[in-house]
Amino acid sequence: MLAGLYRPHFPELKGFCPTEFVTSDPKTFFTWVSLAAHARLCTFAASNEPVMQSGEAVFVELRLSLFGVKRSIDLSFLARFRNTWVVLAASVLVMPLTLWLLAPAAVPDLAHGNVAGAQALATGWAKGEMIVLVRHVERCDHSKAACLSGNDGITDRSRSVAVAVGAQFEQLGLNNADIYNSPSMRTVQTAGYMFNHAASGDDWLINCRGRMLQDALAHKLPGRNLVLVTHSECMAQIEKDLKVPTSDMGYGSSLFVSAASPAAPKMLGFIEASDWRTVNSR
Repeated sequence: MLAGLYRPHFPELKGFCPTEFVTSDPKTFFTWVSLAAHARLCTFAASNEPVMQSGEAVFVELRLSLFGVKRSIDLSFLARFRNTWVVLAASVLVMPLTLWLLAPAAVPDLAHGNVAGAQALATGWAKGEMIVLVRHVERCDHSKAACLSGNDGITDRSRSVAVAVGAQFEQLGLNNADIYNSPSMRTVQTAGYMFNHAASGDDWLINCRGRMLQDALAHKLPGRNLVLVTHSECMAQIEKDLKVPTSDMGYGSSLFVSAASPAAPKMLGFIEASDWRTVNSR
């Protein structure tokens, strides 16, 4: 939210000059700042005296608020310059801050002591409201490590990673979870070691461009969590679908989406494979 204030010292001008303006549109705000800078013309019209009064003072403040983050910038010090272009230049200078505050927030890390995030995950999981995309563990054709079997699967050393992540999901509870995996060998092997469940695979979990969120919601049953063993491209796609910045998820990472309201799913956050031990809901 953007707010601006212009306060002349002449009470009789209150009906002629703008005194306060609030908007969520940055373009509208900066247009108004320009008008406020010219408000001294109102002084002239109301009092029929020279435009710049010796007793006139200008108070201009920029207030920004986004998801509880608030910033306030006092631009009153510019009044002494009595220069409209200086005020406008100051408005331009605060644009980067405005854009930064209004930019989409990064996907939250649910580990490393994010108690609120971990609690939301535990609560949503208990209610069967979650969709989680799990990336396969280390792929052999991108590593010098020994392969588990063929070159199209996972590395031998990554089996333990899959088992460890699977144990964390066991603690959350898998009785109310439906598990799917893509048909690629690396996701089939990952699902087998992680969840003791490996299907032949579903093509929509590898050909997911532009449809990941739509297909996930179509497979999500009420009161049951949906676990999708898939690929980084599909994780990036669901981030795009939810209009959040894409992130580079590591092997075995988990990306959680809350479908408490299927019509308005929300990104909850992610947990890297090596960070589960730092997840704390208390």
